[in-house]
Amino acid sequence: MSLSAFAPVSPAELEARLRLHRLPELGPVRFKKLLEAFGSASKAISAPASAWRSLGLPLACAEARRSSEIRDGASHALAWLERQGQHLLMWDQPDYPALLAEISDAPPLLFVAGDPGILEKPQLAMVGSRRASRPGMDTAAAFSRSLAGAGFVITSGLALGIDAAAHQAALDVGGRTVGVLGTGLEKFYPQRNRRLADAMIASGSAVLSEFPLDAGPTASNFPRRNRIISGLSLGVLVVEASVASGSLITARLAAEQGREVYAIPGSIHHPGAKGCHQLIRDGAVLVETIEHILEALRGWQHLPLSTATPAVTHPLLMLLHAAPHTSEALSVTSGWALPKVLAALTELEMDGRAVCESGRWFARVS
Repeated sequence: MSLSAFAPVSPAELEARLRLHRLPELGPVRFKKLLEAFGSASKAISAPASAWRSLGLPLACAEARRSSEIRDGASHALAWLERQGQHLLMWDQPDYPALLAEISDAPPLLFVAGDPGILEKPQLAMVGSRRASRPGMDTAAAFSRSLAGAGFVITSGLALGIDAAAHQAALDVGGRTVGVLGTGLEKFYPQRNRRLADAMIASGSAVLSEFPLDAGPTASNFPRRNRIISGLSLGVLVVEASVASGSLITARLAAEQGREVYAIPGSIHHPGAKGCHQLIRDGAVLVETIEHILEALRGWQHLPLSTATPAVTHPLLMLLHAAPHTSEALSVTSGWALPKVLAALTELEMDGRAVCESGRWFARVS
C-alpha cells in the first residue's frame, strides 16, 4: 500500500470514494490503482479523462464519474451511514478485517449492518447446497452449534439451504454469525431469508456487502462474493454440495488464499455428496466431528483455544457432535440396545448435554 497507513478519511474524500465505488467496470484492483496513482479518490475524481486513459481504465469509468446518478448514489450512501448500526469499512483503515485485507482483490469498501467488530473474531465459513437434503441441513445445524459454541463466528452467504441452516443454528446457541450478500444491503436477496438477516443484526451479528446499496441480484455477483466469505475466515467447511455447486468455488478460493478447506463426506449414492468427495480427493480435510476442525486450526495464534469445547468421552455424545441422530440410529451406530440408548439419552438431557428436537437428538454446547 503506497498510501499513508491509516490516513484519516475526510468527508470530501469519503464522498469521492463512494462515487468511485459506483462507477461501471471499476472493480477492487482498478479502484486501488486509482487511489495509488492520484493519492486520493478526490484527486482521481477531478483528474482529466486523459490521465484515466493513461492508466488503462475504460472510457465508461471516466465519463460516468461526474454524472448525477453517481453523485446521487454517493449522497444516498452517506445518508445510510448516518443511521445507527450501519457502517462502512475501508481497506486502508484500521477497522478493516485483517484477514480479508490479506487477499489480493480485497474489496476497497464494505457496507456493514450490525456489529463490525465481530469481523476481527475467528471465523469459520460454512457453505453448501441451496437445495440441501434434510439430513444435510441437520448436519449443518449440528456443526454450526458446536463451532459457535467453540468460539467461532459462523460466516456464510445467507442463501437458502445450508447457509441459512448454519446462520440460524449459530443464533440458536447464542453465537455470532456473519452473512455476506451478493447484492446491495438495500436489495436483499433472497427475500425468504430477510427475517433471518434482521435477527442476525438485532442479536449483535452482522450482514455485509461490497456492492453499492442498491445493487440487485446479478449472476456474476454471487461467485464474486464467495472470495469474501473465504477471505474473512480461517477455513471453509463444505457440508453438502454437487460437483457444479458454487460452494466449490468458495472452497477453491479458500485454498488459493491459504485457508483451510474441510468437507463432510456422504453417501456415494447422493448427488449432494459428490462435490464434497471431489474436494476430499483434491486434498480437503475429511471431517466427521468438530474435533477434526479444532485440531487443524490449533496453529492459528488468534484462535481462543480456551473457548473450545471440552473433550467429549461419552460414546453417544461423540456421535451427536458429529451429526444429529434419532434414538434408533444411535442404537444402530453405537451397537447399544435401544433401551440402554434411551436411558443414556435421558441422563444426558437431564444434565443439559443433549436435547431432542423433532425426533432427532443434538449435542448441546455448554
